[in-house]
Amino acid sequence: MKKQKVVDFLKHNKTGMMLSFALPILIMFITYYTLGIYPGSERSILASDSFSQYAAFHASFKNAMQGKQSFFYSWSSSMGLNFWALSAYYLNGLFTPLVILFDNSAMPDAIYFLTLLKFGASGLSFWVFSHNTYKINRWITVGLSVAYALSAYAIAYGVVVMWLDAFVYLPLIVLGIHRLMDKKKPVLLFVSYLLLFVSNFYMAFMIGLFTFLYVVARTFTDWKLYKKTFLSYLCTSFLAGGASMITILPTILDLKNNGEGLTTIRSFITPDVGAWDLIAKNLVGVYDTSKYESMPFIYIGLIPLIFCLFYFVSRKISLKNKLLYGSLFIILIASIYIYPLNLFWHGMHAPNMFLFRFSFLISFLVILLAGYGIELFEKEDANTLTNIFLATGGVFLLFLLLSNKKRYGVITTQSLVVTIALLVIYLLIWMGYVYRPNLKKWMPILLLIFMSGEALVNSKSILNEFKEDWAYPTKANFSENHDAINSLVEEANQRNENFFRLENLNGSSVNDSFIYGYHGVSMFSSIRNRHSSQYLNALGFRSLGTNLTIQYSNNTLLADTLVGMKYNISTSNLAKFGYKRVAKQDDFMLYENQYAMPLGVFTDDLIYEEDAVKTQTELFNHLADVETEYFDFGEVTLLESENAVVNESVQDGKVIEIGEKEPGQSKVLKWLVTVPAKKQGYFSIVPTDFGEQATSFIKFSVKGREITTRAAEAGQYYNLGYYEEPTSVEITTTIYEGPSTTSIFRPDAVFLDTEKFAESAEKIQSKGVDFKVDGRRAKANISSEKDQVVLTTIPYERGWKVYIDGKKAEIETFKDAFLTVKVPKGNHEIEFVYLPQGFLIGAISCITCIILFALYIWWLSRKSKKELDVTKVEKESGELIE
Repeated sequence: MKKQKVVDFLKHNKTGMMLSFALPILIMFITYYTLGIYPGSERSILASDSFSQYAAFHASFKNAMQGKQSFFYSWSSSMGLNFWALSAYYLNGLFTPLVILFDNSAMPDAIYFLTLLKFGASGLSFWVFSHNTYKINRWITVGLSVAYALSAYAIAYGVVVMWLDAFVYLPLIVLGIHRLMDKKKPVLLFVSYLLLFVSNFYMAFMIGLFTFLYVVARTFTDWKLYKKTFLSYLCTSFLAGGASMITILPTILDLKNNGEGLTTIRSFITPDVGAWDLIAKNLVGVYDTSKYESMPFIYIGLIPLIFCLFYFVSRKISLKNKLLYGSLFIILIASIYIYPLNLFWHGMHAPNMFLFRFSFLISFLVILLAGYGIELFEKEDANTLTNIFLATGGVFLLFLLLSNKKRYGVITTQSLVVTIALLVIYLLIWMGYVYRPNLKKWMPILLLIFMSGEALVNSKSILNEFKEDWAYPTKANFSENHDAINSLVEEANQRNENFFRLENLNGSSVNDSFIYGYHGVSMFSSIRNRHSSQYLNALGFRSLGTNLTIQYSNNTLLADTLVGMKYNISTSNLAKFGYKRVAKQDDFMLYENQYAMPLGVFTDDLIYEEDAVKTQTELFNHLADVETEYFDFGEVTLLESENAVVNESVQDGKVIEIGEKEPGQSKVLKWLVTVPAKKQGYFSIVPTDFGEQATSFIKFSVKGREITTRAAEAGQYYNLGYYEEPTSVEITTTIYEGPSTTSIFRPDAVFLDTEKFAESAEKIQSKGVDFKVDGRRAKANISSEKDQVVLTTIPYERGWKVYIDGKKAEIETFKDAFLTVKVPKGNHEIEFVYLPQGFLIGAISCITCIILFALYIWWLSRKSKKELDVTKVEKESGELIE
């Protein structure tokens, strides 16, 4: 019987379902195609953070699926990372496992297909909601599904691919709420909530809060009917939340442990908002920016807008319902303008670009109420509807006349003309639907065609502007050298049984290690270990502010030794003392460092002292058990400059200000340094204000070698090379982008005594402890003649445990950054094992809540059966009496 119901359902609804899924995909395929993005194209979809983050993280997820790394822990970046927490933000979407079908070099295509699939799934999800919620024409249902899937928010912010999952679950969650409240069936709500919470905790917070408010509003629409279901809603939602703790609890603890701070409220009104923002963003094809000072993206189509307004002016809707659902609009709109409310929706953490991240909820509420408006519309409402069309067009024209042209200059004449024209067309179609019975069958189809066309125009307009804002890089930037780099990484793996670290100096992004699976230092991620990054910053690996990034580039040989950097990949002569070229593939060369330290090293408990080993030199000396000065300094001579006005007398010559002669052109300076014999030379450049130079780039050129870095993100020690004889080296620094004036401390020449360095490095290596790493475990066999401390460069996380000869021992932290353990003399086996803090509690919570929900369903079923039996008995008794 059930199977036949499914067959009949699909038979009658397959066309609408297919169109709701396929039309958003087709429209976005066309839109991307016009931008030069399609399967096999040169241009990729990887704009903004997609290139450096999402593609790399998805590649790492594939590595985990193939057993190349653990789902709990990644050794790839930032020395080591809680991969379970990273996945909870970036990778837990329902469709992510499909990356298994793509090679890591093809991740741009994988993200492209996942993006299209999520747009289609959003449309299908809304069709399911609409079909089960409204009694409206099936073609109009499809039109609403297309409008929902291709809202302005989804188009403009769709580059953040993990957020698109939220649009798949939101309609199902609201449908689940309706089923629970109207039919006492909570299964859909539980499953939808659980999938949302697991897929992305960030968007889940916003949707969870909104849907709770929605339930409160809907409950008060009929208190007598719904008051008993409110407790059932709370029970279902709490059990879904409890089941999701398997991912959310470890993630919350990770964020808490890493000092994720809350934003200070400094004003009541949200900065950079305008009175006409909501009007402007309801026009077709409007994009201002998705960076800073943007307006909220709330457009979801003109038909949903018109019928949402109809909902509020129709006399068929009770005033109570209008006030209740209108209050949701008031809360959401107030949250745009009132800064504390704005922050609250973002978890009290100010967003870094892509502002008003909750604004999609306004769009959803518009289309939700629009469906009810369409359902209630009848022929006698034609005049009311006509007035709404005219009033809406009038407001748009009034906006054009009265709005601040400076703020709203992004609104084009084309956008206004298209919007007004579509309003006229929609009005004519709707009047034809009402007054021409012979055309009534075809008007909804015509409406669907124009709604799809509107979605196409809107998508193309937004993404054309988005391309100017962010740019879509080529696929070659991501994957052109994949085979060569992968080959060298495999070569390094084959040369070693024990753990080692590697960095590619000519990678496509700081997250390349996720793609290739090597163990690196650099990383850019919202999920990160701030404690280890802060200490690594003290060692010279640049990681400032909230430690979103950590950079390997531009440090010293001491730092390489300390972190166990055994290999560098480079396209040019590395010119690093102690590094020897061991392999070459195409333009890339693999260099091996003979002075790299293993993952662990024996030392003493003096390292635990508060003021001990604050710098790389102090740590190096402590581990080598020596007192040596490795560095001395030399003069830097400025030879000449191009397009630069150089002021060398600021602060008594301690600071150099470099202005530009021609606006927008690069500032070029040439310097001269003489590197002494047997010294490793470095050129130190430090901005006086890192925040001011956040967008500046420096291209550093010396002896045919080039490196380009962000001035505020890379380390300060640019490599001049190693020379057996005294050598004069000419350096070219090209500064571009950023402010017109660049202020730096006067550059220093820094020289490393390689003989002293080598002697100390060998002493450290002699005390090294080699570890073999497998997934979330690191194991070593040690032999010691006395009680010692094993210091590792494994970043400290509270999920780590250590066992000595199978017995649990106590972990002590070094600078809150790295794992250490005290070991007694003799021969021992040490094993570090990682499991995210809170995972076991979360797993128990997950299993318990699923079991409790199953029991709850069983109880509801029995209760419902008893009520049916009572009703049946009462009915039979009544018949006997009659």
